[in-house]
Amino acid sequence: MIQGIGASAGIAIGKAFVLPNWEWDVPEQKIDVTDLAKEFDRLYEGIKTSKDEIEQMKGELREVVGTAETHIFDAHLAILDDPIFMNEVQGIIQRQYKAAEVAVKEAIDHFVTMFDLLDDEYMKERALDIKDVGNRLLKHLLGAPEITLPTDTQPFILVAKELSPSQLAHLNPSHVLGIVTLAGSTISHSAIMARALGIPLVVGVEAKLNDPIQTGDSLIIDGAKGEMIVRPSKLVVDRYKSRRSNQLEEKKKLHRIAGIKPVTPDGKTIELAANISSLKELEVALRAGAAEVGLFRTEFLYMDRTSFPEEQEQFEVYKTVAQKLGSNPVIIRTLDIGGDKHLDYFEIPEEDNPFLGYRAIRISLDRQDLFKTQLRAILRASHYGHVKLMFPLISSVDEVKKAKDILEEAKQELRREGLPYRENIEVGVMIEVPAAVMIADLLAEEVDFFSIGTNDLVQFALAVDRMNDQISHLYEPCHPAVLRLLKMTVDAAKRKGIQVGVCGELAGDARALPIWLGLDVDELSMSSHTILQVKERLLCTKQEDSRRLLDDLLKCRTSQEIYNELSRFNTSAEQPKEIPQAASPAQMD
Repeated sequence: MIQGIGASAGIAIGKAFVLPNWEWDVPEQKIDVTDLAKEFDRLYEGIKTSKDEIEQMKGELREVVGTAETHIFDAHLAILDDPIFMNEVQGIIQRQYKAAEVAVKEAIDHFVTMFDLLDDEYMKERALDIKDVGNRLLKHLLGAPEITLPTDTQPFILVAKELSPSQLAHLNPSHVLGIVTLAGSTISHSAIMARALGIPLVVGVEAKLNDPIQTGDSLIIDGAKGEMIVRPSKLVVDRYKSRRSNQLEEKKKLHRIAGIKPVTPDGKTIELAANISSLKELEVALRAGAAEVGLFRTEFLYMDRTSFPEEQEQFEVYKTVAQKLGSNPVIIRTLDIGGDKHLDYFEIPEEDNPFLGYRAIRISLDRQDLFKTQLRAILRASHYGHVKLMFPLISSVDEVKKAKDILEEAKQELRREGLPYRENIEVGVMIEVPAAVMIADLLAEEVDFFSIGTNDLVQFALAVDRMNDQISHLYEPCHPAVLRLLKMTVDAAKRKGIQVGVCGELAGDARALPIWLGLDVDELSMSSHTILQVKERLLCTKQEDSRRLLDDLLKCRTSQEIYNELSRFNTSAEQPKEIPQAASPAQMD
């Protein structure tokens, strides 16, 4: 057994196909000064063709994995427009009289080497993006063919030195049992896409391999545990087949509870909602058993385009979501760009600390024209369903008051124009910075609900960038300080009689469910693929027991103590004796 890093869950058993490296030899080639214009034309034509190809891939992949994951390719398009990268290429052509393909290859090597020298896992992964885009451009300049995968119908486990998002986009998921990459990490764009496609993935096995894997070798991989076995015995194959069968049976069992109301054995209901960013993801969420949408990330409506979306376009999307959910609520979060989310057509000045900078509600209050356009669209959609409105990254009462003033202006405009909307639309805020927790009692007087964004709250509270490999181990969602911040927030909401939900990653971690039951939150909003796991745990966990556990957790001094207590509690939790085949009318009420 070789221990790698699990990057996408699932067990795969099959024959290996080793993918050749997607790289070409580019011999040194000088050009005459009279050919400079021709060489630049070749370069620009290659860039245009590469962009068209990437856009086509995005469109095809969006139908499979949804909108969020396809924005990986926005980074690739940005590289082709990046003035630093392109100036490097153009400078080599113009000053050294080298052919376009030679200049592109030298620029790729320069930036990849520079990024690889940085002791930062995130930047190393971005080096792979540059290599991916550069090789695509090289392919067009050289007239080289794509590297093709096996065309027979026998599924295989793909093995590669590293796998780019472009290569992964060309895979047929029905032919690929699993993937192994010798390098790579769990935060790579390829890992994100593999998880979206549901393909088991193990990364980082190169240092453990004594002999290279050959095409045709028998392999077993476990993408959850990061295990890989080369040329396993029949006994080992049978054992993993049994584990895989158990996992598939568990999935079937989970689907049988999709229509059951999320209620604990002692009667506590927590609404299980979905985080979505597109209509496609809404369909997936509804099939996964989500009753409502706890977070609609509207920023994805603003991406993939050359200008801000007009009011009518936004209205049509919001209206469709509201209508599909009927009387069930959808919480629409206003534009949350900045930080790591950028628009090609909206320039944000370079910042030393972008996550602490010009982003989210700060942009909306600064660009009130854009903000009001979105608010009008949301208000109009509220006429067609149970729409709620939420402001992100709130850190003061003043921000809430200003946002509500603009909302009131939007209402008055619609009223004068005779356009219908829900007058008493519910307004909430995201609690994701420590300042918001400290004034939660004041914020609760201004709004109808809270939604706790655990991702940013943990990051800001602990001063830990979880994308920084050197300190990512310090990112502890169950840190004692975080637990106290959560309790302060929920207590403030309950005292003021407003609802409180959670929409960060911790909401979808079934192991953390006793925390939310103990705190008495009203809603958990999560990725669609985790809803049924959380519901299964909810159906067999008593709130009374969870409250006692929470008292013990709040006395813990370390994160490890909290994890140990949660593990002990979850292991001993009573399992349901029988999971109903379908929900009865009473259960669906």
